[in-house]
Amino acid sequence: MRKRERRSFTDEFKQQMVQLYENGKPRADILKEYDLGASAFDRWVKQSKTTGSFKEKDNRTAEQTELMELRKENQ
Repeated sequence: MRKRERRSFTDEFKQQMVQLYENGKPRADILKEYDLGASAFDRWVKQSKTTGSFKEKDNRTAEQTELMELRKENQ
């Protein structure tokens, strides 16, 4: 089995996929049609609902941010 090359998606593409889902298109159809991974798609939907941003730094909890800052200090 060949390992699939990592792809990156624009925020606009992610928003379009979430919009399709929110407008009633079945999740399975979106995943198949656009050849997307389920975990990535589910993360996009969650991020869109919670913060509206797809950037990881905008979706961290306060504890995660604090932990990262403490690790930087320790280094």
